[in-house]
Amino acid sequence: MKALRVDPIACDGRGLCAELVPERIALDEWGFPIVDPSPLTPSLERHAERAVAACPMLALRLHWLDPKEGQTGRRPRRR
Repeated sequence: MKALRVDPIACDGRGLCAELVPERIALDEWGFPIVDPSPLTPSLERHAERAVAACPMLALRLHWLDPKEGQTGRRPRRR
């Protein structure tokens, strides 16, 4: 499963992502995205891919959720 993630440093608040995926992205009072981290359904995933491709600042990304390792999909470091 995949979810959306935004890089707040790269984002300049144009709001295009919220227009393309309003089911998962809302805008705050300054126009910056607030992303719902819930897993995407297959139909929403297609819309999310369009939004990622259309982001002018390349701030929006899709990432895999790994149910075995928690919701973030990050694996613990090995020492």
